[in-house]
Amino acid sequence: MKRRLLALIIGFALLLSGCASAAPETDSAETLILFHAGSLSVPVEKLTEAFQAEHPGVSFQTESAGSRTSARKISELGRQADVLLSADYTVIDTLLMPDFASWDIHFAGNEMVLVYTENSRYADEINAENWYDILTREGVVYGHSDPDADPCGYRTLMVWQLAETYYNVPSLAETLSAHCPAKNVRPKAVELLALLQSGDMDYAFEYRSVAVQHGLKYLELPDAINLSDPAYAETYQTARVEISGASPGETLVKVGAPIVYGLTIPKDAPSPELAAQFVAFLLSPEGQRILEEAGQPPMTPPAVTGDESALPDILRPYLTK
Repeated sequence: MKRRLLALIIGFALLLSGCASAAPETDSAETLILFHAGSLSVPVEKLTEAFQAEHPGVSFQTESAGSRTSARKISELGRQADVLLSADYTVIDTLLMPDFASWDIHFAGNEMVLVYTENSRYADEINAENWYDILTREGVVYGHSDPDADPCGYRTLMVWQLAETYYNVPSLAETLSAHCPAKNVRPKAVELLALLQSGDMDYAFEYRSVAVQHGLKYLELPDAINLSDPAYAETYQTARVEISGASPGETLVKVGAPIVYGLTIPKDAPSPELAAQFVAFLLSPEGQRILEEAGQPPMTPPAVTGDESALPDILRPYLTK
């Protein structure tokens, strides 16, 4: 009786084993890791949702930070990412190429604005001709992001330098800096929004896209200082800001230029083929529409720097030199 029971148990176990081995294998879901500028948080969320609608097996792990911080996660901390999206394409060129990335696609533009709320001090008075006077009034609190971590930070300092010449106000950049203490400087520009909305800060220097995405009031600055217009490229070049370099102890000088966002697929990306599909979606008419609706003007057609021979073939139809 015991032998028959043992035989039945063994037979049943073998049957289960045979069924398990015969069951069809299912494809495991793939995860794309995206490092991106804080100003791209809203467009990235919409882009990933739209991509997932076409690729339901794909999930995303997204990390938002200042663009220079994001690049250093790769170059200094050894972190892996499938796609890096930077608010300044030169971050990729100077911190990642050629060791960690081979190419850089320029995919969008932006402009610098001064963001505020209806509760900001002197909100009913501020305009494009007096904003710098209002910022330096007693009790007015304003801020910007860290130039060493976030392109919006060094672009703010460039705006101040350009404003000094544009408005013909000697030492204006120095005056604005003196009225903006270190406690008003945050690692990334989007972190200032909470301070604005709580009333702890009156004004913040941000990208126009961020203001549009969050439904905030913003003051448009003259094209000669807002870093948006290629027609003023030579004027922008007169602004210069010294920031930390690629290695500890090094510094480099950023020269003013029209705002251009860049992206790349790092050399050690865990899923490079799927990453290329996502980038192709971003560059497609659907992806461009999503950027445009999020207040992020796309570059049409996108440009590329670096080693073009290393570009995935799927991306080539979207690009121009």
